[in-house]
Order: sequence, then C-alpha cells, then structure tokens
Amino acid sequence: MTILLSTLNARYAHASLGLRYLLANMGPLQEQTSLHEFVIGAKTTEIVERLLAQSPRIVGFGIYIWNVEETTKVVAMLKRVAPQVTIVLGGPEVSHEPGEQEIVRMADYLVTGWGDVTFPKLCGEILHGPKPLMKIHAGVQPPMAEIAMPYSLYTDNDIANRTLYVEASRGCPFKCEFCLSALDKTAWPFGLDTFLGELETLHARGARLFKFVDRTFNLNIKTSLKIMHFFLDKLEANPDDPVYAHFELVPDHLPDALKEGIRKFPPGALQFEIGIQSFNPAVQALVSRRQDNAKAAENIRWLCEESHAHLHVDLIAGLPGEDMDSFARGFDQLVALKPHEIQFGILKRLRGTPIIRHTEEHALVFDPYPPYTILATKLIDFQTMQRLVRFARYWDLVANSGRFAHTLAHILGESPFANFMAFSDWIYAKTDATHRIALERLAKLVTQWLETRGMPRSDAEALVGSDYAGRVDAPAEKTRPAASVPQRQARHLAA
Repeated sequence: MTILLSTLNARYAHASLGLRYLLANMGPLQEQTSLHEFVIGAKTTEIVERLLAQSPRIVGFGIYIWNVEETTKVVAMLKRVAPQVTIVLGGPEVSHEPGEQEIVRMADYLVTGWGDVTFPKLCGEILHGPKPLMKIHAGVQPPMAEIAMPYSLYTDNDIANRTLYVEASRGCPFKCEFCLSALDKTAWPFGLDTFLGELETLHARGARLFKFVDRTFNLNIKTSLKIMHFFLDKLEANPDDPVYAHFELVPDHLPDALKEGIRKFPPGALQFEIGIQSFNPAVQALVSRRQDNAKAAENIRWLCEESHAHLHVDLIAGLPGEDMDSFARGFDQLVALKPHEIQFGILKRLRGTPIIRHTEEHALVFDPYPPYTILATKLIDFQTMQRLVRFARYWDLVANSGRFAHTLAHILGESPFANFMAFSDWIYAKTDATHRIALERLAKLVTQWLETRGMPRSDAEALVGSDYAGRVDAPAEKTRPAASVPQRQARHLAA
C-alpha cells in the first residue's frame, strides 16, 4: 500500500474512529490506502517491521495523549531504518504547541485540527507534486455534509469484538477550560437521516454496542429523541438481541420529553457519562464552566431513581481554586446521589487548553510528560495530590468495579470521602502498590480494613464473601445476553 494510516490505541477494544474518517475521505487515493492499528505496549521494532512490510511511501500517525511517547519511538526508528518514508502526523496531541514536541521535529509534515480534507490533499501533493514546502498544514473544516461517513470501514471483526465509536455531531458550545472542546465555537451536527442510516446498516451487520463520542448529546433534544427512538425501536423489535448505547450527557439539561424516552430503556441498555467535575460555583466560574448545580443534582437523582440507565459521573481533582475540603464536599454530595460509578479524575493539562492561564496565580504544577497530570496547586501540595491519585485508583478497584457492591456502604459510612481516604492511606501503607493487586488479595485487604474499623471478623468475612462469591464476570441471564453489555455494568446490574 502507498499510504498507511496508523495509531496506537489504548486497548484492542478501542477502534480508531479518526483513522476511519481519514480512510473514508481519501477519495481517489483510497484504493492505495490501508489502516493498521496497534496497541500501546507493543514492541517498537514489531510495529515498524509490520508497517514496512507494506512498502509504504507515506505513513500517517494519529497522535493522542496516551500514545505520543510510544509513537515518538516508532517515528524515530522509522526515520533511521526507512528515511525514504514520508511521515505525516495528526491528532489532538500534536495540533497544539507543536514547536515543543520531538515527534513533530522528526516528522515530515503535520496536519493540525480537522484532517478529513487536508490529509488527502497533502498526500496527493506528496505523491504527485508539487511537493509541499510548509511542514505544518492547518486542517480545513469542510461543510458537514461533505464529510464521507466512516462506518462501513468497521470490519466484521470490529463489530464482533470491539466498541464501535460513532458521532452525530462534532464540537461543543461550552468553554470549560480544562477541555480541548473549549476551543470549538459550537457543535456541528451531521445530517441526521444519513447518520441514522449508517447506524441501521451497522445494526444489520450485527453491531450491538455503540459508544457516542458527541460532547453534547442532549444539546438538541429533537435530535436526541430521534437517536434514542432508533435504539428503542431495535429493543422493542428484538428484545432477545438487545443493543447497548453510551452517551455523554449535559447534567443540567434534561427536559420531560427526554426523560420519557430514557424511562423506556430496559436495564443494561443505556449508559450516560455525566461530567460534574466540581460542585463549587467559584471553581466552576474560574474555569468557565456553566452549570446549574441544583438542576444537575436533581437530574442525576432522577436518573438513578426513575430510570434503568447506568450512570458514570465525573469529578476532577486539582482544579484551580479548589482545596481538599471543597472537593470532599462535592464528592460526598455526589455519593449521596448514588450514581453507579464516580470517575475520580485528576486534572491534566491538555495541550492547547486555556487552563494554563491560571498557572501563575494558582501555582499549578503539571507533570512535563504525558498525560501532563497536575502535581500540585496553591491549595493542594504534592504529597496530598499523590494521596488523591491513590484514592482514585483504589476507588476504581473497589467502588467502580462493582465487585464490592454491598461492602462499599460499610466502608463509606456517614463521611464517604474521609472514610475512603483513610482506607486508601491504609491499603497503600499495607501494600505499597496501586496496581497489580490480585482480586483475592484485595478481598482479604477489604476484610482486614473492616476489622480495623470495629466489625467482627466473622461479619467482615461474611459481608465481603457475599460480594466476592456473587460477583458477576458475565451478565446474568435475567438481565441480558453476555455479548451485549460490558462486564463492569453487568456487575452493577446484578448487585
């Protein structure tokens, strides 16, 4: 193949939507172009060998925060063993501050921003002339109707084994300074009928798990309802072969019409990712986040109590202006709403985001290497931030995993943040580890912790044992077939 499109995904299950968009829009060059995905952790030599086995003239890499370090090694090796190959970069990690990046220095060309039109044009010029003189090419944003849909490029293997990423729109009208979408002017929708036709084709081919990457799924309620009714129609027509859909939801915008649609979804068919990030109004104002906290809390409570949607709600630690007490109050408030999962994130300085304007005033210190995690702020010192990092990891292992559903309430008690932080500090002191803790060992540690808090050993063993013995690693028959819902959600369903 003359042109290779490649990236290193975080996991095999993550099929690259961006590369498939590029391939779909290659025009006359599509027949000369192929897609080659890898997974982070693969050997650099093996990646380079497999790429060069195709005898490419051009290799285009999708660069993201999770793969930039490993892809830098791939590019360096390619340039040494095959300097005749032209390397083109694109993706969010290299679209901003390119002058500071070693991978950009080594590459031949860089496409910033939207690549659907600009990348094929650049490839044509590289192959047929005139040779481009400029290294950096700003991506041209075409009308949405002119962008070819990529969904036919999901293979049968992708459909059978991987999450299918889809989008009904691009962009976001909100300006949250920690997010790259803050740079967008608005959200741009694809033609709805065309998009739903693509979903219909995917479903007919056997696709059942759809993850929407839209930043603002419920911004336009009419569009949201049509998409939801697409899935509801499939569920009604094929109750024994159900679909599973994941959407990102704006938390304070849930009108009655949307609630009625959500209420119709059965257990295990619908997941919402909801960004709260902070319940502190002063912090929200500082980072340009508009959010009606009372309305957001009311909507999360409604979703928990009146719907079967699985809720994955985000908080961010380390935002400028937020101290430990403020974050703890927000965490406790969110726990009280009882979402299925709380994604406890640590602030990252994504390249190009406006969050850096607070660096001096709020003494923000970020790790200089990806993923650029916050190390300290004026209100949270380095040691305390590391405690929060460990809290986040143990929270994922114990709370979000769904493996300790009944035990968790006894760990959290009346002061969830303080009690889980005490557990986090204790388990780190016992293990000196946050990763590679086997489940058997984790269950024993949880049991020991409950004993240290005054629970009789027999009661602690029985409580943890009931969760551990009854854990679900595949969905129960009474909820839905095993192939249709992710394991973690299945555990929460069975709890």
